[in-house]
Amino acid sequence: MSRQTGVPQVIRGSDVAAALRSPRRLKTESLAGLVVALALIPEAISFSIIAGVDPRVGLFASFTMAVTIAVVGGRPAMISAATGAVALVVAPIAREHGLDHLLATVILAGVLQVLLSALGVARLMRFVPRSVMIGFVNALAILIFLAQLPHMTDVPWQVYPMIAAGLVVLVGLPRLTTAVPAPLVAIVLLTVVTMGFGLGVPSVGDEGELPNTLPQWLIPDIPYTLNTLGLIAPYALAVALVGLLESLMTAKLVDDITDTHSDKTREGWGQGVANVVTGFFGGMGGCAMIGQTMINVKSSGARTRISTFLAGVFLLILVVGLGDLVAQIPMAALVAVMVMVAVGTFDWHSIAPATLRRMPRSETAVMVVTVAITVATHNLAYGVIGGVIVATLLFVRRVAHFTEVTAADSDDATTRTYHVRGELFFASSNDLVYQFDYANDPARVVVDLSGTHVWDASTVAALDAIETKYRGKGKEVEFVGLNPASAERHDRLSGHLGGGH
Repeated sequence: MSRQTGVPQVIRGSDVAAALRSPRRLKTESLAGLVVALALIPEAISFSIIAGVDPRVGLFASFTMAVTIAVVGGRPAMISAATGAVALVVAPIAREHGLDHLLATVILAGVLQVLLSALGVARLMRFVPRSVMIGFVNALAILIFLAQLPHMTDVPWQVYPMIAAGLVVLVGLPRLTTAVPAPLVAIVLLTVVTMGFGLGVPSVGDEGELPNTLPQWLIPDIPYTLNTLGLIAPYALAVALVGLLESLMTAKLVDDITDTHSDKTREGWGQGVANVVTGFFGGMGGCAMIGQTMINVKSSGARTRISTFLAGVFLLILVVGLGDLVAQIPMAALVAVMVMVAVGTFDWHSIAPATLRRMPRSETAVMVVTVAITVATHNLAYGVIGGVIVATLLFVRRVAHFTEVTAADSDDATTRTYHVRGELFFASSNDLVYQFDYANDPARVVVDLSGTHVWDASTVAALDAIETKYRGKGKEVEFVGLNPASAERHDRLSGHLGGGH
């Protein structure tokens, strides 16, 4: 697939055009969209309950997010809809101030996402280490599995053989044929069995009432004042940041799975546009859905925007036009699909004994921290932020230990030269001042910095402190070998930082 630009494109990119010319690809994309739509329904209802709003608010959000992001997003085949992370953030505003304030929060969050993306926030993805990415993927798999446990506890005994049968279909059918997505076959088969035998097992209809009308354009009925802005702005910023982080991480994951490149900046502002549209159509907002994206990309083989667009369209048709039939789908079928998604998502190679023995302990620690924080908080954004912080601290600690100072006397013993090697920044330069023998050194001291680089003001302050200590002993010190950038920084800051002279 050719690299996309940040210029908005309607659904007529090369990937879509190729799919429309290929009946086989179009069938794959269409069936993938249908499977995703079926999986979205119970989750959208569950997230609505978490946010404290009517199920239609979550379902309408999933429809508008999917359809809009299919047009303006930067990562083809990625699914965006109502999510648990956003639901957790907006729950307090919905509970304390009502639906209209929630919708206004979602709209403002979308505007902030557009602004942040225009400022280049997507480029920060380059600072996410591989160990954090692996932890993100593994934590995602664990959360997907944990989310299925409520549907497997305190349920009729028939649920368990139904889940087992669904897993057999999901594992076995792809070995026989890939003409039809295994998740769709499992859902249809178990639904037929449930309805045919009249089994009293939990169904989609038990999760909440499905809407029977189309979403309508509306403007939030709130006071348009600075007080209202001050009230919703913190929640909107949280939604914007959480949504961008999860969406950009998911886009990177799909890039790796499909071996293609996506436009992260376009995806970022596309999420913003989708949230603005969603807010004006009465939806609770959302972002990329990793579980459903894995169903779409890995389980069903979708690769284009068509599957994302049809997922939203099928969702609306299913809940509005075929709500009575969809309500009969047993939750056991969807649980089986999501369990397989969890198993397929988890990076089993990352915890293999051979991998753990070969991997540096710091890398493993970062992965474990990312997983632990995510599972503990049920928030992927917190896990990623925590993982990046730990990775940064460990990297700084490791680099700081690479700095070394060696001394050599001149032939006449009137000059001592210190050779400094390694990167000098706040973590390594703070100890630099203690590496010199101020009392016993000769009258002239040369500090050779040709093997290092001065990165910050902390290092300049440390060099000033060294010079001050030698002058206090009546000795002369000279810094030599600075590269141009380091010399410029030293000349500009030396003597102006305080505490050094």
